[in-house]
Order: sequence, then structure tokens, then C-alpha cells
Amino acid sequence: MTDFHLLITDWYRLNKRELPWRLTNDPYKIWLSEIILQQTRVDQGLNYYLKFTKHYPSIFDLAGADEQQVLRDWQGLGYYSRARNLHFTAKSIVKDLSGQFPRTFDEIIKLKGIGEYTAAAIASFSFNETRAVVDGNVYRVLSRFFDIDLAIDSTAGKKYFSELAQELINSNNPANHNQAIMELGALVCKPIQPNCLECPLNESCKALSQNTITLRPVKEKKTKVRNRYFSFLVFESTEEIIIEQRIGKDIWTNLYQFPLVETTKTTTSEEIKSLTGLTPNFCSDEIIHILSHQRLHAKFYHFYQIPTVKENEWIKIKKSELDDYPLPRLIDRYLESQS
Repeated sequence: MTDFHLLITDWYRLNKRELPWRLTNDPYKIWLSEIILQQTRVDQGLNYYLKFTKHYPSIFDLAGADEQQVLRDWQGLGYYSRARNLHFTAKSIVKDLSGQFPRTFDEIIKLKGIGEYTAAAIASFSFNETRAVVDGNVYRVLSRFFDIDLAIDSTAGKKYFSELAQELINSNNPANHNQAIMELGALVCKPIQPNCLECPLNESCKALSQNTITLRPVKEKKTKVRNRYFSFLVFESTEEIIIEQRIGKDIWTNLYQFPLVETTKTTTSEEIKSLTGLTPNFCSDEIIHILSHQRLHAKFYHFYQIPTVKENEWIKIKKSELDDYPLPRLIDRYLESQS
């Protein structure tokens, strides 16, 4: 499939976006970009990449940082386990490997928070290892080009597409090949309204000829979404406010929030009064916040008073200090809407 490689890399040379992580082969910076860009659009991830490379220019800087500051810098990206794993792995590489990033796929994939795609990306982009990357863009391009109806989220499908991608990769320049096929999927072979007229593969694309573009790729699993109902209690005075830290294995671990009451359905002010013994001065409209497997229904109940702080649970801080604490994006966005 030499033509496949030449077609996509020629297109990439003329159409690629100029992105800072493409201007380096530093495995630390490539790893950083790949973790940031998981579940994140490039235009949003770019600002976070620039922030992290400024605040933590080397893996030693990241390893030496306080986790709370790392989470604070990550605020707004979501999926905070990525940031915690990033910090943990940086410390591990500094401690166990003297700060030297592993150089092969087989060693890179052993690191916490790094799966097959990220390990392949680092191995090829940093060390030019002939290792194909397979992300959502690659699945889409290959399933359409070959008109494959095998589900990409099945065990057989993952194995098949991984082997196919590996067969197609050019060993002379694997990094360029990987960048090209992902860029093609991102800019041309898009999930909705792909620009087939501009695609360098359109003359040989089987799904295009068979009119099955909208049917590819195939997925067999439907994500079950869990509904959760959050009532945040915003106890505040002119200068002070109450927060708490989330603990345990749940969303937003180690982040801070307003005291929370979770219920099985949306609450009312009367129900909150019966739970707290206090009458809310103000209640927000319900806010829907969607995570990958959860739909959060949130309300913010404001109380213009500071109750007795629960020892080891609630923290009383100055309002001016709130920006020093990493908050979930849901709360951050709510506060932005109130300012």
C-alpha cells in the first residue's frame, strides 16, 4: 500500500496545521500533548499545552510540583485522572529512571496512564519507531477507505484495525505517516459531513464508492449514562465562603467544591431547608453537565451566612482565595456565569 502512504503524506505536507508539539521530538513534550489532547479539541488543548510547558518546562519541574497546583492548571479540561496520572508518572520517571523517558513502545506502555495509542505516538514521534497509532481518526479513515463493517469497539475489531494500521505504516518515516493519517481524519474525513471531494484517498475509497460513508465506522456498544443529582450548598458572607475537598474513588477526586448533597432526584428549596435546617436565599436553575458516562443535574443553593464549620470536612476560606483551589469545570463555569 505504498500509494496510501504517499497520498496521505503528500496531502499532509501541504495541509498540516502548525502545532508546537510537531516542532519537537522531546518525548516529555509529546507525552504532555498527547495526554492533554485525549478527549479534548486541539484548539482548547493548545492553550493548556502552552501553559504546562511554561509552568513545567521539563519533566523535573512537573515531578517537583505540588499536585494541587497541577490540578489547578488542569482545571477546565476534565477527566482529572489524566492530570493525576501525568504527575505520578513524571515523579516515577524522575525517581526510577533519573528523568530519562523510556525510548521504546514496550517500555513506554508500562508507565501509568499510558495506553497503546499514547505509547505508539511517543515511540514514533520521538524515536521514529515503526509503530502505528490507532485513535478515533485512524479508525474512521481506515473503516471508510476499506469499507470495513467490523465494530471498532469490539475485541476483534480493535485487533483487526491495529494490525491493518501496522501493515500500512511506512518504516522509512513512521512519524510522518502517523501524523498524516490522524490529520486527515481530523480535518477531512470528519465524523459528520466529511469533505470527500478534498480527500486525497477519494478515488480508492470503498465506502465512498459504495455510499456507506455515514455507516462507518461501526460501533456495537452503547454507553449507559447514569443520572446524578447534585445540590451544592454555597455558604457565603461578604468576605468568606465554605468549600470541601472530594475524596474517595469518584469523579473529581482531590478537587474542591461547595458542600454537596447528592439525591436521587432534583431537589427543591423546601427539601434543602429540611435537610440543612436553613432557608436558601437563592437557588440557581438546574444545570446539566455531561461527562462520558454520567449526566449531572446540578443546582446551587446560596446561603448568605457562614454556619459552624464541620471539623475535617469543611474549609472556611476568603473568597479572594477561591482561585487558589482546583475546582471541577462545572463549578468553575457556574462561578463565571455569576461574575
